[in-house]
Amino acid sequence: MMRTGTGHRRWMVPAAVVLAVGAGVGGMMISASATPELPPKTAAQLLVDLHQARVDGVSGTVVENADLGLPAIPVPGGGQGSSDLTSLISGSHTLRVWYGGPDRVRVALLGTLGESDVIRDGTDLWTWSSQQNEATHVRLPAEGDRKTGPARHGDGGAAQVPLTPRQAAQRALDAIDPSTAVSVDGTASVAGRDAYELVLAPRDARSLIGQVRIAVDARAHVPLRVRVIARGATSPAFAVGFTHVSFGRPDPAEFRFRPPPGARISNSNPFLGSARHHEDSTETAPTTVGTGWARVTVLDGVGPIGPGRQGGPGGQGGPGGGSSLTQVLGSLPHVSGSWGSGRVLSSSLFTALLTDDGRLIVGAVRPDLVYQAAAHR
Repeated sequence: MMRTGTGHRRWMVPAAVVLAVGAGVGGMMISASATPELPPKTAAQLLVDLHQARVDGVSGTVVENADLGLPAIPVPGGGQGSSDLTSLISGSHTLRVWYGGPDRVRVALLGTLGESDVIRDGTDLWTWSSQQNEATHVRLPAEGDRKTGPARHGDGGAAQVPLTPRQAAQRALDAIDPSTAVSVDGTASVAGRDAYELVLAPRDARSLIGQVRIAVDARAHVPLRVRVIARGATSPAFAVGFTHVSFGRPDPAEFRFRPPPGARISNSNPFLGSARHHEDSTETAPTTVGTGWARVTVLDGVGPIGPGRQGGPGGQGGPGGGSSLTQVLGSLPHVSGSWGSGRVLSSSLFTALLTDDGRLIVGAVRPDLVYQAAAHR
């Protein structure tokens, strides 16, 4: 699935990053004896390929695996095999994806008892849970009218688990800075297609991420698989990749959603709160503390989790939000400090803090750095 949010079908890899990488790894060529055999390429060349990739459409099956070393938390719907979007933080899950342009995107999480969908068709953003027979609808502003808050809806919000190789790869590419070691480590076959293995290794010891491996399609130049390895580990803590992929514009009908009779429909944002709040407020624009791989994102106006509060962030149910999210967050350890108080989720790859004053603070760093960001106002 390609990058959403602009009318240009290309990867946003800044030219300065390519130049910096080229200066550091320009001589690193993969072995011609690797399997499958592909023409040698440098990391800088692969970054240029990603930047220049143009794909009008893609569809396929994606498998996501998460082994983040999380504490035992009550994942609604049963974790692995669940169709609840909150279950993506643990176990193995299968998704179907369709991309028909920057404003036509659909992802379906397939569970044993149903499915949950995130569907964007122009300015309409829907989420749908077949098991709960519930839907949410957000009207996005037109491309030229977007403000900081609603512009994030098309990607599901700052706290969203990456649902596709595109999302996971873009987050890693966005973190590249001069302290990143970038190289090419052989080739791979993913979903029956030949690919180069691009490796990003943060030199910043404050980052929990030790390595990100991106399988770049040798012909289409788009990510087919992303594996994230925690610092000091050898096996991936998170991986998302295609098991089947087809390049071609999907049928527009795939992006048209009509709730079935009897479905409960909400106009709240299932990821970040009510749609009206985000359209009318500029206080929800995310801010960052730090740079590169140690960067921490602070998002205001998410909504607190307090005793007796129903619905959690957004105050409503629905796929990936509402009471499901409240149940998960409410089970997390309560922490406090000079910055305030809240609930913290610590894993091998990231720390997330939801403060009682309604801020969501996330970074691929240890909890102490997230607490420092919480104190930064």
